[in-house]
Amino acid sequence: MRVDRAFIELGMQGDTLNKAQFEILGQPYPPNEGWEHLVLERELTTKDTNLFLLLRGKLALKAQEQIVKNYILLATFHNNKEKNSKENASKEQDSKEKSVEVSSNRLEIYCDGACKGNPGASGSGLAIYQDNANPILLYGKYEKRGTNNTAELNALYKALVISKEANVSEVTILCDSKYSIDSITNWAYGWKSRGWKKKGGEIKNLEIIKLAHELYNGIKDRVRVKHVKGHSGVEGNELADRMAVYAIGSKSKEYQQYDYKRIDEVLNMIEG
Repeated sequence: MRVDRAFIELGMQGDTLNKAQFEILGQPYPPNEGWEHLVLERELTTKDTNLFLLLRGKLALKAQEQIVKNYILLATFHNNKEKNSKENASKEQDSKEKSVEVSSNRLEIYCDGACKGNPGASGSGLAIYQDNANPILLYGKYEKRGTNNTAELNALYKALVISKEANVSEVTILCDSKYSIDSITNWAYGWKSRGWKKKGGEIKNLEIIKLAHELYNGIKDRVRVKHVKGHSGVEGNELADRMAVYAIGSKSKEYQQYDYKRIDEVLNMIEG
């Protein structure tokens, strides 16, 4: 803000300014004769501009000091709030998972989970095959205290999300957890009809099962979910397993794409 006569007059009360206002303008108090000519064209920061106008009036020195303190407190609060807002927005942007680019009409998605202890640190992994290209490998959904079942369910849910977003005519999801497959594609229908209850106790992992079942039910006409024997040498299953283990080590909560040059290098990673 550049000081002009109109601005000075706006801040005056009874044709004068108070001590704090003169200090903002860089002038002593009481002011020297001809002070107005000395401050014209002076550049003020937004903070000083606002304070100059807030201080308008015949105020006691303590009142002037308190206004300045209150303004600094308010400005600090808003600056911190804006900073936190920007940081959160940045984190949210960083945490947005990129959609998997699909260029074919058929997909094969292997999904797997891993857990160090049960419960313990867990993660999920996927290997996505399309045409004859090398598979896309994903790892993520790290949980500090998960289980084998939650890790498997999370992986299957992500496979269903990819299947829906891909909008291809035919998808096969291969999972080595019969529990996860049956929970989502079979048992959930009965549980849902009974108000999401089952005989003999609670339904464990109910929230993720509800989400996955709803997703599956909407795309089941073009998606097959099949069981594959785990740790039996099936490449896709082995790759998904390595990604699940890698997710634990990386502690990645969001799914990330794993870059590699050769599949055998991935297969030689420590198994879950």
